[in-house]
Amino acid sequence: MDTFFAILQVSSLVLLLVLIYRPLGDYMALIYTGKRDLRVERGFYRLIGVDSQSEQTWRAYLRSVLAISLVGVLLLYAIQRLQAVLPYALGFPAIPEGLSFNTAISFVTNTNWQSYSPDVTMGYAVQLGGLAVQNFVSAAVGIAVAVALVRGFAYRRSGTIGNFWVDLTRGILRLLLPFAILVAIVLIAGGVIQNFNGFTDVTTLTGGTQSIPGGPVASQEAIKMFGTNGGGFFNANSSHPFENPTAWTNLLQIVLMLAIPFSLPRTFGRMVGDNKQGYAILGVMATIFLVSFTSLTLLESSGAGSAAQAAGSAMEGKEDRFGIFGSTLFASTSTLTSTGAINSTHDSFTALGGMMPMLNMMLGEVAPGGVGSGLYGMLILAVIAVFIAGLLVGRTPEYLGKKLGPREIKLASLYILVTPTIVLLGTAASFAIPGIRDDVTTTSIWNPGVHGLSEVLYAFTSAANNNGSAFAGITANTPWLNTALGVAMLLGRFLPIVLVLALAGSLAAQDKVPATAGTLPTHRPQFVGLLVGVTVIITALTYFPVITLGPLAEGLQ
Repeated sequence: MDTFFAILQVSSLVLLLVLIYRPLGDYMALIYTGKRDLRVERGFYRLIGVDSQSEQTWRAYLRSVLAISLVGVLLLYAIQRLQAVLPYALGFPAIPEGLSFNTAISFVTNTNWQSYSPDVTMGYAVQLGGLAVQNFVSAAVGIAVAVALVRGFAYRRSGTIGNFWVDLTRGILRLLLPFAILVAIVLIAGGVIQNFNGFTDVTTLTGGTQSIPGGPVASQEAIKMFGTNGGGFFNANSSHPFENPTAWTNLLQIVLMLAIPFSLPRTFGRMVGDNKQGYAILGVMATIFLVSFTSLTLLESSGAGSAAQAAGSAMEGKEDRFGIFGSTLFASTSTLTSTGAINSTHDSFTALGGMMPMLNMMLGEVAPGGVGSGLYGMLILAVIAVFIAGLLVGRTPEYLGKKLGPREIKLASLYILVTPTIVLLGTAASFAIPGIRDDVTTTSIWNPGVHGLSEVLYAFTSAANNNGSAFAGITANTPWLNTALGVAMLLGRFLPIVLVLALAGSLAAQDKVPATAGTLPTHRPQFVGLLVGVTVIITALTYFPVITLGPLAEGLQ
């Protein structure tokens, strides 16, 4: 029976994604290529002094991205520090400086790392006016950057790559907001709560008293998933029955996480004028997703240990409502899409099973990745793959009619190196600096030894890749981790964006070269296989040494 429901769930997921792929992908292409503005958009442009018909250079586009992000960090920090005097604070005090700093960066960078218990830390004003707003803005920023890179491939001899303020506004008003409203209504129908009731004291069956939290959950849950954000309204995140009540809402949330990332390749194909290119990118994403999900499910279904064998599988840390399959599908989806939401505790997975979500993030979260970030990450890897193929056949590499010279390859290579550098330096500093090491090992790590290393490695991997999930066996609300993880999130978000936009500007300035007999076809299965190999090998060579010291060592004990 469990196998039947598993097959039914996967079949339903695949069917829904297939049905979504073309209409949503085409709609997003229309959003970012259309010339007409809505009336409300024109009013906003006049308010901020933007000419929607003029485009920006990549440097101006970057300055706009950094400006809106800086304002977002400052405003969210201020809202948290002023919580005590805001309406609907529920009696909670101001959030401490270090935690406010970490949380502000977390939500502005689309990471949504939470070093706190949301339902006993933040009132509704911060949740709605701070966190939920950044869920919309950060997701729209990611899509805008991806679209700018696609324009780099599509434009000819252009000094511009689009207008960030137009892309941001359209992404929010035409895509994220209307879909989030619709999804919130569906979630309410499914049992997700939406109220301003605060805490309700109830008498339990044993005669005790329990305080039950309420809140505007459905509205935040909708954009949390659709924008691949991941921050939970409650500490238990999507394992909480108020956030994720039933098996079908669990499947719906998985679909929401995958909808935009898996549809963006269609948008890419439409914008460059070749839908086959979009199918090739989609094929790479789907292949990696399937292999990762299958591996995690097999590892958790055949978990080692007497308790797991007696139960028939490794059920520790998993919801009985969802079981192994619903948990591994959700975990694979959230860590392959940079969402960070959880419906089971990754820290309680088997040693090798817990390694899989970590590897999903180490891949760069490109299968299919976060909204926007997954597509531009995969396109960077495609540039590397084309360059390698060009070396093999002895000709100048070209991708979509654009020559990939030294400048383009340097930018792509630096992009590949940024995140691993942040992860490995942060993890190393946590154990190499005496004072910090003592704090980490005595305060933060609950499970010493090899597993403790895995917890710290997972935290920095999650932060630098802007995922936000945690192993849950680590106390991150300390001065060192609040600061270090905040810096990791900041650098992991914006350094890659700088390189992506610089690459977009370089490509847009070129004319297209005609395809010849020696041009590598980038829409065929051979290229799909090459790109899968490049994605996995680059990750393996970079992270394999530290993995052998953490989850792999624990799994082989």
